Amino acid sequence: MDIAIRSFVNGFPEFMIQGGVTLAMLMAGCVVHILLTPMKELQLIKAGNISAGISVAAVIVGLAIPMTACLATANSIYDLLIWGVVAILLQLLAFRVVDLILRDLPHRIERDEIGAALLLAAVKLAAALVMAAAL
Repeated sequence: MDIAIRSFVNGFPEFMIQGGVTLAMLMAGCVVHILLTPMKELQLIKAGNISAGISVAAVIVGLAIPMTACLATANSIYDLLIWGVVAILLQLLAFRVVDLILRDLPHRIERDEIGAALLLAAVKLAAALVMAAAL
């Protein structure tokens, strides 16, 4: 029991730091994504727009997947920060790719076209899974 307590005492501060940095990066990534996309996702969600909800959910999960993979393998806080930024950029790129494919993605989501939102979510999650595996 003594070993378990010492392990906890020694590891808990690092756990809190790395977990806190990862959660902060996740929140920052979500905020950046919401600010940089032309839609007002939160207003749309409050108004009952399912497509906006799917889009934001895909952002959250799409950022969390590579960030948690990085958290499991990171050697330092710098690893977390670097790969967290890469994950954010990748999610923004995924939005842009789907926008190029479908044309006018923001308006499609505003019109609550669920098919467009599902394609966006699939691309975001696929990109996140590939990135996580690459880490």
